[in-house]
Amino acid sequence: MRKQIVAFGEVMMRLQVPGYELLTQANTLQYSFSGTGVNVASAMTKLGHDGYLVTRLPDNPLGDAAISSLQRLGISRNFITRGGKYLGMYFLENGFGQRTSRVTYSNRLESSFNTASLSDYDIEVIAENTDIIHFCGITLAMADNVRESMKVLAKKVKEKGGIVCFDCNYRPSLWEGGYNKAKSHYEEMLAMSDIVMMNEKDAIYILGMEAVSTSREEQLRELIPKVAKTFNIHSIAGTHRSINSDNTHSLRGYMYKDQTFYFSENNSFSVYDRIGAGDAYTSGILHGELAGFLPEKTVRFAAAAGMLACTIVGDTPMSTENEILSAMAGEMEDIKR
Repeated sequence: MRKQIVAFGEVMMRLQVPGYELLTQANTLQYSFSGTGVNVASAMTKLGHDGYLVTRLPDNPLGDAAISSLQRLGISRNFITRGGKYLGMYFLENGFGQRTSRVTYSNRLESSFNTASLSDYDIEVIAENTDIIHFCGITLAMADNVRESMKVLAKKVKEKGGIVCFDCNYRPSLWEGGYNKAKSHYEEMLAMSDIVMMNEKDAIYILGMEAVSTSREEQLRELIPKVAKTFNIHSIAGTHRSINSDNTHSLRGYMYKDQTFYFSENNSFSVYDRIGAGDAYTSGILHGELAGFLPEKTVRFAAAAGMLACTIVGDTPMSTENEILSAMAGEMEDIKR
């Protein structure tokens, strides 16, 4: 049965430098529209659900172009409102070898989404038509008015019996005041969440938890059960990623559910476009939960989804369930005819 998956978040214009050039070298940029909410809503449509985005777009040709892009991704416009003048933007420089990729944000606080208020959204209608709603820490970082809309909507969805998913997604460049400013807002969202995306670093730095262990996996095993118990969270999932000496990447997913840890294989793969892999992983976890997969299958499915997202240009995951299942099985084919 198709589920109504709703994401609350900003639509951003991604301005990408061609190839591996720096902004200081390039004189052309390629634009597209993305954002965490866009990525999750679109990915869930590819997995057989109905994807919706709660956002506000400018009532001008830029907003029209964004809506056209969202519709091509299969995202419903039912919960999209219009107003304001601007879209937030970010500039992407692709990393290579030891040089990491770099994202530079621009015009965020003046965007139509980040200047919207609670009254711009029909909270009751949205909550009545939501099976799962997705929020992320990037949105939580923006402004008091955005945080209010986010928290009220999460509470209303919970009251109506929907599932709340929260991706910690802490971005240092977006939080004036750092972890101290962020902590109380994260705690409020975690207390309302059923499914959470995070790892041990979030527990240590955002929540201020202390770990006796020193290795990442030991810290994960030590702290995540405490987070789940403290905030009464049904499932917590996340990834550990690394870059190998041959420029391939490695990703290992985990899921903590019913007081048990489940891990995927440590997948190594070549990367074509790094941005959006975390959103693909989140979508894999949500789909596995909705489809009734066993936890060990869910975490493997999500890790494969994250891996495939790195092979597709753009932020937005585009893989179907069958394509992800084939990747899980290790199937590599030449050309499908």
